[in-house]
Formats: sequence, C-alpha cells, structure tokens
Amino acid sequence: MYLTWKEKTITDFSDKNIEAIYNEGYVFTRLGKGMMNQTRILRIDLNQFKLSSENKRILKKTEDLSLFVAPIPYDNYDWAIHKMGKEFYEHKFGAKTFSAQKIKELITDRNKSNFNRLFIYYKSGENLGYCITLETADILHYCYPFYNLESNYPNLGMGMMLKAVMWAQENNKKYIYLGSAQRPADTYKLQFSGLEWFDGEKWSEDTTELKKLLTVIPATSGNPDNSNGY
Repeated sequence: MYLTWKEKTITDFSDKNIEAIYNEGYVFTRLGKGMMNQTRILRIDLNQFKLSSENKRILKKTEDLSLFVAPIPYDNYDWAIHKMGKEFYEHKFGAKTFSAQKIKELITDRNKSNFNRLFIYYKSGENLGYCITLETADILHYCYPFYNLESNYPNLGMGMMLKAVMWAQENNKKYIYLGSAQRPADTYKLQFSGLEWFDGEKWSEDTTELKKLLTVIPATSGNPDNSNGY
C-alpha cells in the first residue's frame, strides 16, 4: 500500500491548473486519465539547486550517458521498452507491480496517459534506460524510470535522475518533482540541494524530519499501486 491523503480527478489539463495542483501536493498517477493523489511528494527548487561533490562524482561516472527527450505518444515505440520496464519493476518491487500493457499505454495512448514526455538514456546507440515524465512550462515530474538491469553501466539510476534534474534546470523549469518519499530506500532522493517535501499541509525543507518519517511504516489508503512514481 502507498501513502495517499486525498484523491481527485481533473478535466482541466492546462499548464496553469496542473502546476497549481502539484503545488498542493498532488501528482498524476497511472491509474486513469486525470487521476491525482496527494502524497508525500518531493521536489527540487531549481533556483536553489547546485551540484554537490557527490553529484559531480555521479556526473563524471556517467559523462558518456546521453539523454534524448521524445514526445508522448512516442512514435518509435518497441516491445523492448515495456519488456525492460516490466522486468525492472518486478525486480525492484515484486511481481505484477507494473504490467507491460500499462507501460505501453502510458507511452503510446495520450487519451489514457497523464504524461507527455519520454526521457531516453543511451550510450553508443544502445538505449539503457527510460523515464515516463510530465512536462509543463514550469515543472517536470520525473515519474516512472526504469533501466536495463543487465547493464554493467555504473550508477545508472542516479545518473538518469541527475541528468533529468540538470535538463529541467537548463530548460528553465521552476521545479522538478521526484516522486514520493515513503520507504527507507527513498532516502537516496534526499541528496539534492534545494529539496522540499510536502507534509500533508505545506512544503518543508527539513530533511532531518523526513528521514525520521522514512523509518516508520506509514498508514496508507487507496490502491496498492505504485501510482506516485518510482
């Protein structure tokens, strides 16, 4: 089960409305068109973001990892994409976590998907990872990343996230949303400067308090679906 305080479904998909609702701690889910959950979401204020020594270390190790941003629906979709995604989520979170059909739907069917950009990570012509994302004028939601588990590429997951953060900053976004903080394993997302988290009522910069919360199994409601992002 995943932490959800409130739910809503929207019909106004303008950038202004989406950005305002994200600012209230809601994020789009994969459960249906317009469906949103309010949760303990993380975001980076990109005006405050600066590379740390650890960020620079990851960048150096992933300097030959390139990023291409494609629109959703993605015209060059291939079965290998949902195969990679299904295997990744099964390995990380268990069987039936994220079906191949749902991954394909989110990337190819604009009438059912809340997301509009596919981040494609590659090296020497080989696609190593993807992330299903939402872009508006002011925000990027880095939502459903997955990568080739058989690749021996170092620090691939962190490299993908960091390159998305830098892309958002370079493209003049105000915030990048990094999914929710619900499990102890989510502490890896807390390493970025400018980080904020939604506590159910307001945005907080107190990561010490958040780390304490991540050691406690949260009370949950809603669908047992990883609907708030990776």
